[in-house]
Amino acid sequence: MTWKPEAEELELRRRYADQLGGPEAVATHHSKGRLTVRERIAGLCDPASFQEVGKLAGKGTYVDGKLAGVVPAPYVMGLARIDGRPVAIGGEDFTVRGGTSWGSDRRKGGQGGFVEDLAHEYRIPLVNLIDGAGGSVTSAARRGHTVFPGVHGFERSVQLMGEVPVVCAVMGTAAGGPAGRAILAHWSVMVKDTSQVFAAGPPVVERSLGQKLTKEELGGAHVAVDMAGTIDNAARDEADCFAMIRRYLSYMPGNVWELPPVAATDDPPDRREEALLDIVPRERRQPYNMRKLIALVVDRDSTFEIQPTFGRAIITLLARMNGKVVGVIANNPMVNGGAMDVKAARKQTHFLQLCDTFHIPIIFLVDVPGFMVGLQAEQAATLREGMKSVYAALQATVPMLTVVIRKCYGMAGMGTTDKNGLDFKIAWPSAEWGSLPVEGGVAAAYRREIESAPDPQKRLRELEAELRAYASPLLTAEAFAVEDVIDPRETRAYLCRFIDAMQGRLATTVGVKLRAGVPP
Repeated sequence: MTWKPEAEELELRRRYADQLGGPEAVATHHSKGRLTVRERIAGLCDPASFQEVGKLAGKGTYVDGKLAGVVPAPYVMGLARIDGRPVAIGGEDFTVRGGTSWGSDRRKGGQGGFVEDLAHEYRIPLVNLIDGAGGSVTSAARRGHTVFPGVHGFERSVQLMGEVPVVCAVMGTAAGGPAGRAILAHWSVMVKDTSQVFAAGPPVVERSLGQKLTKEELGGAHVAVDMAGTIDNAARDEADCFAMIRRYLSYMPGNVWELPPVAATDDPPDRREEALLDIVPRERRQPYNMRKLIALVVDRDSTFEIQPTFGRAIITLLARMNGKVVGVIANNPMVNGGAMDVKAARKQTHFLQLCDTFHIPIIFLVDVPGFMVGLQAEQAATLREGMKSVYAALQATVPMLTVVIRKCYGMAGMGTTDKNGLDFKIAWPSAEWGSLPVEGGVAAAYRREIESAPDPQKRLRELEAELRAYASPLLTAEAFAVEDVIDPRETRAYLCRFIDAMQGRLATTVGVKLRAGVPP
């Protein structure tokens, strides 16, 4: 007695699943510059590490009681490894019904699916490879009735945000539920020219609003990444997308009950860079390259920037200091003079919450003259979004270190300090701070005196010079109102000592409370 016939049928069913939507559908998919979901999983994960779950799910056809074919379920998922670490991974198969949701007793993937349960139960990162449009109006005809939105809801998706790293990669056209799921991620990426994301696609937009747009015009990377910040990063192609996912996960712990991984480094923690001594111009309004400054301070080649093309007045990136993961938030004097606008505020808030969720200490490199001002800034609710960022900083429990490079003014400056923690601030000799910059502040505070002077402009300059004399960081250091003023060349060594010292604190707070997660 043998079970060989049944084993052979299993193998046949698996071969049908490997064919996805069939040769023609796969060829059409490839012609659009896209890999299939199986090719994506193979390209992203460690070789031979993918253990598929639910490969037999689908719709079989039978002739005389014998299997004649199978249309597989339009979702592929399971357990895999990325750089040796376990992940739950899944994605829509666009070659079967365009990756639309598949009615079954239990969903394989998407919101409310097995792959999310796997990430939750095993406390491992979740990687979503999104390439589908969610539900379809044809499902009502199949059921014979309509159902409320969210019959397979986002409950587990939201729960995972406080438990494990969630990565969403938009690999094709994502609308409806898959598009929403792309936002419920700690980090998201899409592929330029071949992926789009929107709440509803061009046919719905044209029918509802009369706007005739292509998919790329409505939700391509230029809109979703550069203009709206809906998706964090854009990849050149799918191979670049996989490389970015692997690099992002290399900074992340497996879950919120672990610390981020420490990497071996041959970069000396006491490295001194002479270039830091003259990187900041003496002319206070002249910009400089903050990214270059960051690269000179953190471990060599350790940076991964998040949202580099959105909210460009702020730079947010993951890096390492002496092998330990840190989050860097730096003002960018090349955009708005470093003033925080509404997009920069949203970006900073999201990054703060990401770091706080995964026990990543934050380094602020500060050169901010305050919130962006003026009519457009007020109409954009810059103050509201800016104060959300201040709120996020005050709510965070992860250690923060503040290095004032040049300007630190107003409420935007207040949001760069660890008020509920050590409140540790160091400064470069080029630093200055206060409630308002001298320029503008003097004009407001001494308005009557200036207006009544024989030469108002001369009096304005005199008052500015008088007050600027009090702005030396050394005077503040004398009062221990700033903890230290340092030679810029000492920055790396100084910060590395504190990053090393705080590891015990980070370790003893892991698991003390379940993190609330990162709102989109």
